[in-house]
Amino acid sequence: MKRIESTSNALVKQWKKLIQKKKERETTGEFLVEGVHLVEEAIKAGAVIHLIVSEEVDYPESWKEAGVFVEVTNEVARELQETETSQHVFAHCRKEAVDQPIEAGKRYLLIDAVQDPGNVGTMIRTADAAGIDAVIVGKGSADPYNAKTLRSAQGSHFHLPIVSMELEEAIEQFQCASIPVLATGWSKTAKSYRDVTLDETFALIVGNEGAGVAPYYMERADEVVYIPMPGRAESLNVGIATGILLFHYAV
Repeated sequence: MKRIESTSNALVKQWKKLIQKKKERETTGEFLVEGVHLVEEAIKAGAVIHLIVSEEVDYPESWKEAGVFVEVTNEVARELQETETSQHVFAHCRKEAVDQPIEAGKRYLLIDAVQDPGNVGTMIRTADAAGIDAVIVGKGSADPYNAKTLRSAQGSHFHLPIVSMELEEAIEQFQCASIPVLATGWSKTAKSYRDVTLDETFALIVGNEGAGVAPYYMERADEVVYIPMPGRAESLNVGIATGILLFHYAV
């Protein structure tokens, strides 16, 4: 067991960078999760590099076998915590390597410029629940490994590939693989989602909270679909809309 007592320790500084800086997460392919549930999901996935536990926390003995086990002081734990009521357990994790994210016959969620980390995390969790094979996060979206995104996804990062990728490139690959591409939004040819029938494979694009899916991607989609709203609300939260569509087409 390793023990760290100083907030100036080099490992603590590295963990802080992973929490605070997207560039650090992208460069290293690593990230930090906080809380018992996310730590246990990381352990199950075999993704743990360091398992970090405050000196006053009771933990299962099996955790010591998950990675390099590090006990830290409460002061160090407070330096790492992102939540007000932290459980003071953390896991330093490696991202899953994805060589080829797009394969024929599978189902995908594409996220276009969704800026709220909570929405992105909710959509990743929903995609996981609906049995989607991978999530592709496009430019302008919140970082899928942001601390808030990780908390909102509740461990789904460890269950399916999460890929940052140019959506234009992804759409081209989908069409080469004969995977139908659907975009959400309004257009002259848009159809109610209930009127579009799909085989088991598809790629669904959902878009920015205010602007929706970029017109450029809508023009390249095979179908544009919308959710009829008999009430007086102008729009649905993107996470809610994503849930309706994914469970309709995938489940």
